[in-house]
Amino acid sequence: MRISELSTRTGVAIPTIKYYLREGLLHSGEQVAATRAEYDDSHLRRLRLIRALLEVGRLPVAAIKKIIEAVEDESLPVHNLLGTAQYALGPVVEPEPGAEWQAARAQVDRLIEERGWSVAAEAPARNELTQTLVRLRQLGLSTDLTPYAAAAQRLVSEVEMDTIPFDGPRETAVEAMVLGTVLFGRAFDTLRRLAHESESAHRLLLRPPPS
Repeated sequence: MRISELSTRTGVAIPTIKYYLREGLLHSGEQVAATRAEYDDSHLRRLRLIRALLEVGRLPVAAIKKIIEAVEDESLPVHNLLGTAQYALGPVVEPEPGAEWQAARAQVDRLIEERGWSVAAEAPARNELTQTLVRLRQLGLSTDLTPYAAAAQRLVSEVEMDTIPFDGPRETAVEAMVLGTVLFGRAFDTLRRLAHESESAHRLLLRPPPS
């Protein structure tokens, strides 16, 4: 297909496609004339991935380049490829000095071990969760995250992982993981807010009057 058809089928403007080509995010098409190249389904998949990373993942171009490099490195196992994208989705949280951070980090590491999760020591989510625990403690809120961990494991293992096509093109697997992580996360957060409203109504408005 010509670049105009590629633009039509993906909804990505031609100048944007040319920018992705210059930046190395999109691989070149097959040159069939001095001023014309042909594109195929691999370009469609790549553009869908770039859009997912940009529009849903909200990732900067530098992070997207790193993920694209991982996609193109066929020697990199799919698990590591997905990890590259997963790590890019979360914020970078630097450790804080002091015993409070160390205690919270130890709790995070212990929770991961107790769940039997295989999580790399350098996974950014460890520090992100540690920071959350520190804030919970500072505000006097419960730091027992065991029920949340159990719910997360059940959702990921029984629902979310089944949406990722591991045996298909690498771009498709990353796209599905990114979309699922971000959008299922939003859906779950929204459902929690709806459940909060409902539970508040049942406890405070709909309960029977005292005798």
